[in-house]
Amino acid sequence: MKLVSVIMPYFKKREYVLKSLNSIISQSYKNLEIIIIDDELSQESQDLMKKLSNLDQRIHTISNPSNLGAGLSRNNGILIAKGEYIAFCDCDDVWSSKKLEVQLKYMKSNYLNFTHTSYLIIDSNDKIIGRRKAKKIISYKNLVNSCDIGLSTVVIKKNLLKNNNLMFPKIETKEDYVLWLKISESGEKINGYDEYLSSWRKSENSLSSSISQKIKDGYKVYNTFLGYGVLKSLYCLLILSINFMLKKK
Repeated sequence: MKLVSVIMPYFKKREYVLKSLNSIISQSYKNLEIIIIDDELSQESQDLMKKLSNLDQRIHTISNPSNLGAGLSRNNGILIAKGEYIAFCDCDDVWSSKKLEVQLKYMKSNYLNFTHTSYLIIDSNDKIIGRRKAKKIISYKNLVNSCDIGLSTVVIKKNLLKNNNLMFPKIETKEDYVLWLKISESGEKINGYDEYLSSWRKSENSLSSSISQKIKDGYKVYNTFLGYGVLKSLYCLLILSINFMLKKK
């Protein structure tokens, strides 16, 4: 049974983190380590980290030297991860109890290095307000036009990141989108498993829910990180925005 390292950046998610963490601790797949990265760096978060680390011997907590944001926090977690596989879960998202067991079985039987799954969208009260189905195969062209990969659904072979020097970039939002694009651009297969194994919590006051921030960072994805020109970047951003609106219907 291969070790899985679960990476969880923490920043002001006190009301949800226990529910998220319990969904990981209770996984049917037991050989895992949970790395929580404190990016809040307050006295309250330090006290919380101590409490969380006592919940299960598989939990490890680290603190950033300064506030770095979710992407760079995940990079710090990946650097110390011991697992052959890396899984991501944000501190307000929730996994089904058999997520890792089902997903790893699918990966191993199909010789895959990167998978994601379908996921539910929930509100602050755990009410289901949407669903996103995972496409079995996403090409680089498809991914450029629409980000259809839920971060907390992803499981990836660690050596895929290490061997290609791939990491999350420094950007306010869409840091995961940039990494998925870079992985796809490198020629790696992006495979989806159509089963609802995760729930993404939509929080109205989060950065990921800020439309203006999404637009700014969407442009950076294409212009800064993919090296597209201004017109192509604006065109791609328009297509991305249209596809985002279509998914909300």
